[in-house]
Amino acid sequence: MDNPGNGIAGFRLTEHTWMTELGNWIDAISPDGRRAGALLFDPKLIGLPGVRDRVVQAVMTDQRLVLAGLTGLIPVADVVAAGDQVWLLTAQAVSPTLADLLAVAPIDPNGAASVLVETAQTLLALHAAGTTHGSVHPGTVVITAEGVSLLSERGLYDAIRAQVSPRERDAAGWASLARGLAAAVGRGAPEPAELFERAAATAQTLGLGTARDLLVNERGRLPGGRISRDGLARAARGRSAFAQAPSYARPPVPTPQDEGDIVTLLRVPGQSAGPLPPGAAGGFGGAGGSSRSSVSTQPQEPSGPVQFGPGVSTQPQGGETPAQRIWREGRGEAATVHRPGGRAAKASRARRRRTVLATAVFAVIMAGAILAWFTLGNTPDLAVKSINVVAPKKTQGCDSAVMITATVVTNGAPGEITYEWRKNLDKEVVKGTLRTKADQTSYTVPLRWTLRGKSSVKATATLRVLTPGPVITDKASFAYKC
Repeated sequence: MDNPGNGIAGFRLTEHTWMTELGNWIDAISPDGRRAGALLFDPKLIGLPGVRDRVVQAVMTDQRLVLAGLTGLIPVADVVAAGDQVWLLTAQAVSPTLADLLAVAPIDPNGAASVLVETAQTLLALHAAGTTHGSVHPGTVVITAEGVSLLSERGLYDAIRAQVSPRERDAAGWASLARGLAAAVGRGAPEPAELFERAAATAQTLGLGTARDLLVNERGRLPGGRISRDGLARAARGRSAFAQAPSYARPPVPTPQDEGDIVTLLRVPGQSAGPLPPGAAGGFGGAGGSSRSSVSTQPQEPSGPVQFGPGVSTQPQGGETPAQRIWREGRGEAATVHRPGGRAAKASRARRRRTVLATAVFAVIMAGAILAWFTLGNTPDLAVKSINVVAPKKTQGCDSAVMITATVVTNGAPGEITYEWRKNLDKEVVKGTLRTKADQTSYTVPLRWTLRGKSSVKATATLRVLTPGPVITDKASFAYKC
């Protein structure tokens, strides 16, 4: 249900709100009438030294990734300050989350596989671009009305904690997500549950890429043999906050401060930050909007401060704004104040040159990352074509050390194979890994088996190749007589 009297920077806030570690999330409606989201940061967190600047930097990184073509993140429209309040505004809805859907009913196995494949793909793209998410769990996986899985809150937990999460943290979060979905579908779908469990283990041992490929290559274990968003889409539409009130207790919708005090933290006056997602600050004024929150770009007297809005200066008492600091330290794009006469033209040309140069450098970096990603993506996935286990044909005598060998044939792709040897005369399991190389297709995997004592038995050794799937087995036997 809408609350027309409650809004921030042109975004109308609804009654659907929920608390997270970061603060108060609220379903909102953007100035152009689309579903969106608003996060009011916990003032105790955002007020800590350096947190606001780190949040701004994380959001600016997100916007550049989205502009470069990364599609798996919830796009951020703006970060604005209203007095001592700091708000993050998204250009897309941030509910329902996977946690919302799991709280109501189990996820169908095909949809669960879709969540895992799409989130793994997004995390791999982030890693290829040199960054990480930092907090992957069901509450940060947003399911759209089309059943697409998007990640929200990227980098925000790290910004709060002044840390940089390693890739292994993302892999561990994804593995926990996979195990949770395995438990959710387990009772009625044991085969998909086992597949998700193996994917979780694979992510933490061989990486997210191998885990994603395992799900894709073994989708035959899913109902109908396919990965599908259909069930997710139906569940997401059924749980839309605009169609159904939440069943859990919710905090009250916070009251934003006067819109005249709002200042964007992502840009400074006069700069062109390039195209931003719909609803970004500076273009408000649609339904429910307020033009007072837009950035002022009118000519100013050289001696006077540049205004963001009524009564808000870019040079407040006590120091600079975070936006100015980012600009001054070279982490944002250049900005100039328009002045009358020839100075304005010179400043404009200099600004354009700096913007073009910065854009060109960033484009080269992102093109290299994307090219590397697609190059890696086009490399054939490692596959085991066959295994052949061979044991001695002659009968082995007392206290013999028998060498059993297996030949493993692959498709010549680089990667890692995990395997285990099992013996029929005892419960020992010998586990091992084999690192494969590009263009080499044949490998030898040995097993040394020592038998002692007086006995006449048939000894059988079985090799099981576990990953990459599917599991392949072969065995060989020999006679022992003493």
